Amino acid sequence: MEDYRAIADRLADDIARGRLRTGDQLPPQRRFARQHGIANSTAARVYQELIVRGLVVGEVGRGTFVRAAAPAPEPSLAEPADARVDLELNFPVLPGQPARLAQGLTRVLRPDAFAMALRPVGASGSTPAREAAAAHLGRGGWAPDPQRLLFAGSGRQAIAAAIAAVVPAGARLGVEPLTYPVVKGIATRLGVTLVPLAVDDDGLVPDALIAAPALRAVYLQPTLHNPLGFTMSEGRRADIAEVLERKDMYAIEDAIYGFLRNDLPPLATLAPERTIVVDSLSKRLSPGLTAGFLVTPSRITQAVASSLRSGAWLAPAFALEAATQWMTDGTAADIEQSKRQDAAMRQRITADRLAGQTLRTDPHAYHCWWELPDPWRAETFVAAAARRGIAVTPAAAFTVGTGHAPNAVRLALSSPPTDTLTQALDVLLELAHGRPEDAGPE
Repeated sequence: MEDYRAIADRLADDIARGRLRTGDQLPPQRRFARQHGIANSTAARVYQELIVRGLVVGEVGRGTFVRAAAPAPEPSLAEPADARVDLELNFPVLPGQPARLAQGLTRVLRPDAFAMALRPVGASGSTPAREAAAAHLGRGGWAPDPQRLLFAGSGRQAIAAAIAAVVPAGARLGVEPLTYPVVKGIATRLGVTLVPLAVDDDGLVPDALIAAPALRAVYLQPTLHNPLGFTMSEGRRADIAEVLERKDMYAIEDAIYGFLRNDLPPLATLAPERTIVVDSLSKRLSPGLTAGFLVTPSRITQAVASSLRSGAWLAPAFALEAATQWMTDGTAADIEQSKRQDAAMRQRITADRLAGQTLRTDPHAYHCWWELPDPWRAETFVAAAARRGIAVTPAAAFTVGTGHAPNAVRLALSSPPTDTLTQALDVLLELAHGRPEDAGPE
């Protein structure tokens, strides 16, 4: 009997060559088995293999569909900007911001300071960098200890270093069932198995964390969760902190969007010796010249520093000098305050233009989660939006494991000008009100 992987290879080739397109539905497994003269169990393994490869997605009660490409984790500066409206990636750069950042570099570019920026820098950076970062990252009454601060080249590198430090290859890391897509790639490269844990409207469910066996750590986003937008309550945070202590487990707290809710302290306030806080300047300031931060429990600071060094994830000296200047002279704080106002405005626009739709979000967030109306499927909607020049992200990009993806898309609101955002939302609403069969190429 033909090996299931050979059949999966042929289907993968059909997808790569465009014979099977985004949104196309595969036949039910029993029919597929009859068409190919194979056992039902073999057909099931073929479909499972395609899901694992990220080529198809199963949707509850609907079937299996060729999926849209997962979003790129970062924009490529080598690629020219295209004409699409980007509601896929969240990298907010406000009008006038580049000039403001350039002004802050004046001191760094003086010959004496620039010479310092050309020297190698370790995981702990410099004393001025640690003090500036500790003062800047504090929020909601929380002030990190400068001695526990380490630096990475970016937030993604900080996440990778944290996972590598506390989760050995072959071990298990708990995550929310919908999570930051880059974490899935990091886990694969590190040989770490992701275990999806149940969430509710208040965030990660403590009982799910208790019941999951053999977890070495949990990665979670308590504030402005990406993609669902929820913010964990104080009571739920206390419950999670208690479970971390009980199970002798570390949490990797992704605080990348925390600056948009600077009134709320991180989970680390309640479990400082159990929580690694990861943050960066990519959303706060710019993805092009950024730095990543890790606030670590004291007993594993050296282990995380070793992870940063061995993974080649250290921050470049010039980027760290620039970040220190922006955090010290008030540039970063001013831009972040403007972004809080900008995010709130974009949320108001979205609520107005998509009134009546099923949205999950937060009035402070730069993204929202749209549960699509029938008869739309996520992959088909993404393809239809792309034909209209609008990029959105299907739920499958965030889904952990091989289960069915929700019938939803994430809208990243930060990139286009507000008038372009308004027009794009109107187009998407028009699509949602129509029928998929009417949304073919124009």
